[in-house]
Amino acid sequence: MHASFTSTVVLLHSSASSSRQWQSLTATLAPRHVAHAVDLYGHGARAPWPGPGALTLEDEATLVVPLLAAAGGGHLVGHSYGAAVALKVAALRPDLVRSLVVYEPVFFAWLADNPMHAIAGAIRSDVERGDAAAAARRFVDFWSGEGAWNSTPPGARQSIVGRMPAVAAQFHAVFEEPLRVGDLSALAMPMLFLSGSRTGAVTQRLAAIARCALPHARHEVLRGLGHMGPVTHVSQFNSRVATFLAQLAAAREPAAA
Repeated sequence: MHASFTSTVVLLHSSASSSRQWQSLTATLAPRHVAHAVDLYGHGARAPWPGPGALTLEDEATLVVPLLAAAGGGHLVGHSYGAAVALKVAALRPDLVRSLVVYEPVFFAWLADNPMHAIAGAIRSDVERGDAAAAARRFVDFWSGEGAWNSTPPGARQSIVGRMPAVAAQFHAVFEEPLRVGDLSALAMPMLFLSGSRTGAVTQRLAAIARCALPHARHEVLRGLGHMGPVTHVSQFNSRVATFLAQLAAAREPAAA
């Protein structure tokens, strides 16, 4: 008779989203896994970053490490900015991270010619002149395609507009992040890098960089998904995450038994 294991999974959302993004995945993983969906600074129920300095990925990581430490370690799942935070946590505390699933981490500093400065600068300017709605439209249309903002439900629009100052701070955090893809080559835990077949040019380039620099990780492209795939194609994404974690558990259980 095989032993039954319950593991901790920490879920990290994308910019302008919140922990509510992961409600379906939390249900999918139960009861085998206990999922903790974290609100990052300035999102969901979490207050904005209080300073005094500019927000960094290490600051976001401090929201995650205590959850992993309390459980004696766990798995990380992250999307976009949340995926960047997940990789930062793994680099800081590899002893606490059992595995990583990251969907299109936005480490823009990995790009030699960074095309994101223009969009980030425009969003920051919108926020600074008090037009968070313009910043939100710019942000959503960039990641989800021109006209996506017009089809966003009014309630969701209001939430996104309110998070744009935090999004501007997150752009700064990823631009200034010193962690490079080569620094991740020492990580020994199982890693699954996911991207979408319909994602943009910037995230395609970042996925290619990760494939070349981290050949020991698993890299997969999910058909039909864009950058917001974990939100727009919930079943497909959730199924891949659940399968990955189940395979890890199946490999561990015989040895533990």
